[in-house]
Amino acid sequence: MKAAVMNKPFDIEIQEIAVPQVQGDEVLVKVMAVGVCGSDIHYYEHGKIGRYVVEKPIILGHECAGIVAKVGENVTNVKVGDRVAIEPGITCGRCEYCKEGRYNLCPDVQFLATPPVDGAFVQYIKHREDFLFPIPDDLSFEEAALVEPFSVGIHAAKRSNLKPGSTVAIMGMGPVGLTAIAAVKAFGAANIIVTDLENNRLEAAKKLGATHVINVLEQDPNEEILKITDGKGVDVAFETAGNPKALQSALKAVKRGGKMAIIGLPPQDEIGLNVPLIADNELDIFGIFRYSNTYPQGIEFLNAQNTELISLITDRFMLEETKEAMERARLNKKASLKVMVYPNGMIEE
Repeated sequence: MKAAVMNKPFDIEIQEIAVPQVQGDEVLVKVMAVGVCGSDIHYYEHGKIGRYVVEKPIILGHECAGIVAKVGENVTNVKVGDRVAIEPGITCGRCEYCKEGRYNLCPDVQFLATPPVDGAFVQYIKHREDFLFPIPDDLSFEEAALVEPFSVGIHAAKRSNLKPGSTVAIMGMGPVGLTAIAAVKAFGAANIIVTDLENNRLEAAKKLGATHVINVLEQDPNEEILKITDGKGVDVAFETAGNPKALQSALKAVKRGGKMAIIGLPPQDEIGLNVPLIADNELDIFGIFRYSNTYPQGIEFLNAQNTELISLITDRFMLEETKEAMERARLNKKASLKVMVYPNGMIEE
């Protein structure tokens, strides 16, 4: 089969590698669509993210969906021909975090495209059956691949105990921020205020359900949020940009007794925060690391609601064009929202 292998930063080549063999509870999936994630771009540019360092050639890509091609002898949950979304992190199932249901914190997780684990820019991938989720016939492979970033917003909504009727601010309209709009809308948010510095992303946010958009280059986000909320602030703020100023702005946007979820990762480890503001207002701050137990709900949300997530896909590439896809996502942030790669050819659904 063909695979897009990153030999080193900025060096991706198409190679012929063996199709994985499956046994036991393993499943072979024909990969139909893979989204390019910010983490893929980070590895492509820098060769590392924090403690995760690319030390040998690696295959990137973890937002994916496909068709079951072969199953191991112990597989019972899926069968050949099933259309599935692939949850990329395989956990041990035995540690205290897995047993508590917080398996995203499992220390032994094997996450696609996180060194040294290879990812999904391949024609076929081997995956454990309990991390595959059948999708309805009328849900496209592209939307099924987007369940992965969508899950981050679902997890943040759950962690922050988002209530129907809430007012939410989302700082940063990258793909995770945009899919978070659909997530908080599904949880019943009444007012969704979003910020960014690119007008095309703010326009996309409106299509997805944002009720108020703020261009931070033209308006002070905190002043505008106070106007919108009659001086009260928001119930919950999501910081998805990974920007120190956006993080501080999100904190200031929260009402007394409100909540903030930190989703984006800034380039530096330590950022100054207003501790008296946090203490005096009894603000709850939640760290968000990936997600757990979100895929079934994410698939249901996307199948039941008109979320328009498919509108986020602005660029489409074949597997042989993976390097071009990475460059497009890296260099054209003003024009591109979501870049998708098709390992087995363009699909018509």
